[in-house]
Amino acid sequence: MNPISNCFIECNNNFNDSEIIILGIPYDGTSSYRPGSRFAPDEIRKASYALETFSPIQNKDLHDKKVCDIGDLELSFGNKLDILKKIEKEIEKFVYHDKKILSIGGEHLITLPIIKSYLKKYPDLFLIHFDAHADLRDDYLGEKLSHATVIRRISELIGLDKIFQYGIRSGTKEEFEIIRKNNLLNRGLDEVNRIIGNTPVYITIDLDILDPSVFPGTGTPEPGGISFNSLMNKLYALSDLNIVGCDVVELAPDYDNSKVSTIVATKIIRDILIFV
Repeated sequence: MNPISNCFIECNNNFNDSEIIILGIPYDGTSSYRPGSRFAPDEIRKASYALETFSPIQNKDLHDKKVCDIGDLELSFGNKLDILKKIEKEIEKFVYHDKKILSIGGEHLITLPIIKSYLKKYPDLFLIHFDAHADLRDDYLGEKLSHATVIRRISELIGLDKIFQYGIRSGTKEEFEIIRKNNLLNRGLDEVNRIIGNTPVYITIDLDILDPSVFPGTGTPEPGGISFNSLMNKLYALSDLNIVGCDVVELAPDYDNSKVSTIVATKIIRDILIFV
């Protein structure tokens, strides 16, 4: 692990006593438009000290959770397959210890090795996917492993019937045909809660689901997105599910000099830590 000068606010509990582990995964090797999401984990940690630990919406405090921020995975700039395998192996260790993991990306491809690790313990895992982009391409510029193909690769592992998508507003004709055929998009949250029940579920949040007017600091901004409050209300509506892990990806902090995008990402993470 890379050492960190500071952890996410108040998330400095002992590993063995913690129920939730924060892990930075600073990888953006397949970013196709604006790279830089590998800088997000440290910037989010710094920004977390601008927030209170108390969430007035939830009427709960991060102090009441046992969370351990263990820093970042140390990843090379070399072979993509080796990097993905390393992510998978590291996540598997924490899943083995019955820890919930909140991973901070990095680009969206990191979700694939994470899901591979989770499936070894939770073979019936559901996925809830928040994003502007469908990420259902079979390949992108000839690459099967890309931020643009990550949900397609995951669907080959868990099946399309176990994936629910929200916020998608960009993709190819083929991707939207897959979405329509399999009824993936914007299912009622009450219905999703009934379908999943107490079965383990993993949530992946690509922050470009937010409108660029709210969140410009991302690799592939897509106009027409949702508001911060709309995203949070959807997440709160899922909080009673058996959430075993989550990732928050695609903040590219250097594209927003105001640092507002970083604060937005940080507050999303704080509130998720409180309700998972």
